Amino acid sequence: MTTPDSYFTTVETSWRITADSLRKTILENLPSGFVEIIAYNMPAYVVPKAIYPPGYHCDPKQPLPFISMAVRKSGISFYHMGLYAMPETMDWFAAEFFNSTGKKPDIGKSCIRFKKPEQIPFEIIAQLVSKISVQEWINVYESTIRK
Repeated sequence: MTTPDSYFTTVETSWRITADSLRKTILENLPSGFVEIIAYNMPAYVVPKAIYPPGYHCDPKQPLPFISMAVRKSGISFYHMGLYAMPETMDWFAAEFFNSTGKKPDIGKSCIRFKKPEQIPFEIIAQLVSKISVQEWINVYESTIRK
């Protein structure tokens, strides 16, 4: 898999429509400046090195990560670095998710796990994706993660 398009052709049939819908939601709501690539063998939405030359502190050859997703037989893992770095974003997401679904999200530091396609609140994901601009993400990254 060298491109996001090739990644999505390999998605398990039972998850393909949902994965395509999630990708579409991300792309339609992603603020200007972020780009879609394959990173760490999954689709990723990153700040390109042309905008942020230092790259990712863990591997400066890589662009600055923001969102990524992995689709497996057991579900979709949706990673949003803003949840990890910005507690107010995490709190907002958890409250919105609960208000929408009546359940707590299955969430880790930056990972939201969806085990059933119908669990994905696309409208809230759209809001989450659009919440942080490239420059805001760079500022948060530099002040909270890359010190």
